[in-house]
Amino acid sequence: MSQEKRTEGGVSPTITIGFDLVVHRIGYGAMQLTGPKVWGDYPDREGGIALLKEVVASGVNFIDTADTYGPFTNETLIHDALHPYPDDLVIATKGGFVRGGPQYEDRDAVGNRMYLRQCAFTSARRLGVEQIDLYYLHTPTAKDVPFEEQIATLAELQEEGLIKHIGLSNVSAEQFHGARKIVEIADVTAHYTIGVRTAAALLKAAEEAGVVFSPWHPAAVPKDESAPQFHAVLEPLAQKYDATVQQIALAWQLHRSPVMLPIPGTTSVEHLKENLRAAAIRLTSEEVVAITQLVPEDTEILKES
Repeated sequence: MSQEKRTEGGVSPTITIGFDLVVHRIGYGAMQLTGPKVWGDYPDREGGIALLKEVVASGVNFIDTADTYGPFTNETLIHDALHPYPDDLVIATKGGFVRGGPQYEDRDAVGNRMYLRQCAFTSARRLGVEQIDLYYLHTPTAKDVPFEEQIATLAELQEEGLIKHIGLSNVSAEQFHGARKIVEIADVTAHYTIGVRTAAALLKAAEEAGVVFSPWHPAAVPKDESAPQFHAVLEPLAQKYDATVQQIALAWQLHRSPVMLPIPGTTSVEHLKENLRAAAIRLTSEEVVAITQLVPEDTEILKES
């Protein structure tokens, strides 16, 4: 169960995954440290290593990766940059997707027991750990075995000690509830932003269960024809708090729910620092409501910056 204590300003500086993994409220999503279309090595290997070191030096102690990022190269880069890891660093990885080539359409999902076991064991080997802190089923879309069997495989790996905590990625609220009948779920991750609210039901379910919710692309702001309505609210707040609209969007995530653990990604140290400064912004409850009401929950706006 997640635990979060609010400060006087309304946002806790830390959140607890499961019962024991205490992390700061803004994590780091490492997916961008790969080649084009999340395929192959990150072109600037030394720059990627330097950035990951700066991530940790800046106080971030939650890093999100996956075996399909590269594939495999992202986990290896994290190992090469940070191993041996600081005691308080939590690394979350995922399994279940396969890449049959360098294009996004070459991606598919496999969920059978032996494949997911291979995914978890080889992720642990690449990361250089005996136990993975948090392991997600990356997708519920595999059709070779039922979703419930995939969850049972992760429960088995947890019982064996390879996985400490289990997470779910991009699932529905119904799938979340079904998985919790099989094993305890510590974290869910999904696309939830100012303009994309299709995971609203999952967020509500996570809140009710006391489970951490990690939105990806959390600072994205719509840039299609709907952009003016968002900027009309965000830009005055950015001016008030001497911030960017993306920082306001990230601050809104932290205020939106006490179970939020956003995982913005970047390849820039400057952008990393900008993201982390969003944690210091203290929006009023009225400002949070104004942003939340920009679109109905369960709404998706496709073009974001």
